[in-house]
Amino acid sequence: MEWGMGNAEPDALLPRFFRLAVVNILSNLMVPLAGFVSVAFLGHLGEIYHLAGVTLSTVLFNYIYRTLGFLRMSTTGITAQAVGRDDREAVLLTGLRNGMLALGLGMLILVLHQPLRDLGFFLLNAPPDVKAAGQAYYDARIWAAPATLLNFVVIGWFLGQERSSRVLVMAIVGNGANVLLDYWLIVRCGWDSTGAGLATAISQYLMAMSGLVLVGQAVRWKDVRSVAKKLLDPVALRDSLILNRDIFIRTLAFLSAFSTFTSLSSAMGTMILAENAVLLQVVTLTIYFVDGLAFATESLTGIFKGKGTYEQLIPLLWLSGQASLLVGVTFSLLFILFPEPLFGILTNHAEILHGIDRHVPWLLPVLGFGSIAFMLDGYFLGLAEGAILRNAALMAALIGFTPVAIVAWQSHSHALLWLAMSLFMAARVILLGIQVPKTLSIASSIGANRHSPLQKVSISDFDDLD
Repeated sequence: MEWGMGNAEPDALLPRFFRLAVVNILSNLMVPLAGFVSVAFLGHLGEIYHLAGVTLSTVLFNYIYRTLGFLRMSTTGITAQAVGRDDREAVLLTGLRNGMLALGLGMLILVLHQPLRDLGFFLLNAPPDVKAAGQAYYDARIWAAPATLLNFVVIGWFLGQERSSRVLVMAIVGNGANVLLDYWLIVRCGWDSTGAGLATAISQYLMAMSGLVLVGQAVRWKDVRSVAKKLLDPVALRDSLILNRDIFIRTLAFLSAFSTFTSLSSAMGTMILAENAVLLQVVTLTIYFVDGLAFATESLTGIFKGKGTYEQLIPLLWLSGQASLLVGVTFSLLFILFPEPLFGILTNHAEILHGIDRHVPWLLPVLGFGSIAFMLDGYFLGLAEGAILRNAALMAALIGFTPVAIVAWQSHSHALLWLAMSLFMAARVILLGIQVPKTLSIASSIGANRHSPLQKVSISDFDDLD
């Protein structure tokens, strides 16, 4: 096999971490920046219902796609651990298994796309013009489902091997095309929300094509044939399905909080929905930035676990945690201190900008706590500890977010809605944070005994944490 297996030589943590993080950040930033361009084009149209409709439709896509984000997350963690063990066969099998699953789920989404749309927009509150714009966006974008899910796996596979540069190439192709197509289809052709959806769909297929070319350069057909008989190994399939199930539930709980936030914003009026749509673009931008650090944490955590070098986990956590918090606080303060010029890039509607001024300070707690929470997500994903992530997300949504969100809805309070989101992020930090010492304690015990003939170390040694 010709593909790389990460850094073979022991490397200083600081430069290794930031080499990964910088490339991850560059590739991640292209996603929200492309979204910024789309929002800016839609936000400068004569009517704001196009922007509001696409925002509402994005809630549905979050459920459809991001709940299937386990395809990327589980691929990265398991691939990284295989890299740490220098198990080249497991690296290839992980990519092939999850790639087959991605294509199967993508085709299923296409078969069910109309009932999914009808159910989604039935559950989401929206005025008729906003709903029509959202459905037009959905009808165009949904046809990229197989490509979108395959991209998740290819990206996760490369990240697990510390091959972030290949992810960057895919991001440049996909998101660069998205920006150009947004301009052409929204501005030049005047297709509004339909144009935004079609631009995203085409760009996903272009990204998938570039990813498959990169995979083809690294994997030989004879390697695939040599492991094909092991693709349906029952033990490996069971372990993969359990991990994917737990990450799926975690993501569903996480997105339910954000989707409820957006739906309640819509119920409070189109103007509040539009204001929160712009604020959430800032949250999205920062999350993608922090995710670059979290992806580096995830890759290195998995590799360290696979190699058995558990002593590197503590410095990795400190390094990643400090960098993530710095990013979250910095972005919050920039938009709090300079709201008019920065938010003015996204919309020229004065009434939206005036409402944002009152609520922009909520970015500080949301992004401050959120940056640490996403870093911890990366740590536990690298350990393949799906159960911990599942339980923390469920409890944070039920205890941290839901009670205050209910009060916000009953009192029609925009401020309480943002308080609910802040408490959700804080609860995730607490619930994940209390599990970290347990992982470090078990890791230390495993590291001390891994050379003993009396103790056989398994990759499932962390499984009792939940």
